[in-house]
Amino acid sequence: MNSMDDIEVPQYFICPISLQIMKDPVTAATGITYDRESIEHWIFSGKNTTCPVSKQHLPKDSDLTPNHTLRRLIQAWCTENASHGIDRIPTPKPPLSKAQVLKLLKDLWHTQFQSKVLVQLELLAAENERNRKCMVEAGVSRAMLLFLVTCFQRNQTDGLEEALSLLHFIGIPTSEIKQILIENDQILDALTWVLQFSMENDYFAEKTHVVLVLKSIFEKVNSSLLGRLKPEFFKLIVGILRNNNGNCTNTTQEINAALHIMLETCPWGKNRITMVEAGAVLELIELEFGAPERRTTELVLGILFHLCSCADGRAQFLSHRASIYLISKRILRVSPAVDDRAVMILSLICKYSGTNLVVQEMLEVGAVSRLCSLFQVDCAQYLKDKARELLRSHAMDWKNSTCIIDSLFPR
Repeated sequence: MNSMDDIEVPQYFICPISLQIMKDPVTAATGITYDRESIEHWIFSGKNTTCPVSKQHLPKDSDLTPNHTLRRLIQAWCTENASHGIDRIPTPKPPLSKAQVLKLLKDLWHTQFQSKVLVQLELLAAENERNRKCMVEAGVSRAMLLFLVTCFQRNQTDGLEEALSLLHFIGIPTSEIKQILIENDQILDALTWVLQFSMENDYFAEKTHVVLVLKSIFEKVNSSLLGRLKPEFFKLIVGILRNNNGNCTNTTQEINAALHIMLETCPWGKNRITMVEAGAVLELIELEFGAPERRTTELVLGILFHLCSCADGRAQFLSHRASIYLISKRILRVSPAVDDRAVMILSLICKYSGTNLVVQEMLEVGAVSRLCSLFQVDCAQYLKDKARELLRSHAMDWKNSTCIIDSLFPR
């Protein structure tokens, strides 16, 4: 009995990328033919800007022309060799068009079609990157945000998961988000409502998606919006950290997204005060005690630095019995970014809250020796200068420490 291994496949049937028989051959602007799935993945998913074969420039928005003649030849060859176990390649569906997406979005606003439309859009988005690109261009991101506002206004929960999943999946173009938020000032209120609803009802998927969507928005919006956030919003974001510290199953992705949101909004004094009032400092310290991954630690210390710039933040920091110990232990053990934030946090504590008890605690838990160790390693000079300034400011309190003498008065 013959098998496919005994058949010689014509070379021009083979995709230069996948090295498999092409199912949907398309010709790029450079004249080279590829299987559509392979070349679209090459263009859209990677950071590739050249044709894989010719090495010529191949922009992301370049046209891919269906090679119908080659596709029919491949189908005919498959039919002729069916007895060898070769399946006939079906005729591919036409690519999704902007007109099709616009028709679906029009139906979205009819209550009886909403569920069906959202499911169909999700399926289309899951198919390939080309569909997702087409959906963004047709305004699906804007439509999903406005749909969430409508749900918020009507207190409607049907369709929330699908809409949030789509937003997270296809993304929100930077060029659009600022204008959308200007046109509709209820979008953040709607997302806050969704977050509260998902947390109260333990809807894991909705909570994860809404936090990721918020992170995406906050990375792109202008500063005036970030300074107008309500206390209820920060209570929910801090609540995500609190739930995680209570051994809930929040993912690292979700936690880091919440931390990103906090870090983006920290520069505004009102936001810092609101976070402290919501218990953010204590929750951040407890989160850090869980020995998270490096990026999480960088985010945590970045936020703590901002919160310790206000008196209430420092008071809450010092109310945790292990805060100084924890921060000092992170120096020279995680990353240069963490070294920077840790030293700056200790500097703020010493400068503005350096009571006798605090200064003595720094010596006892090893913070002083950790600062001294910065002089023995290859780190940024400004950090050594900051550490020296900090050590000099309390040199009399720490005069019995050998490392102080060696660091400030090297032999």
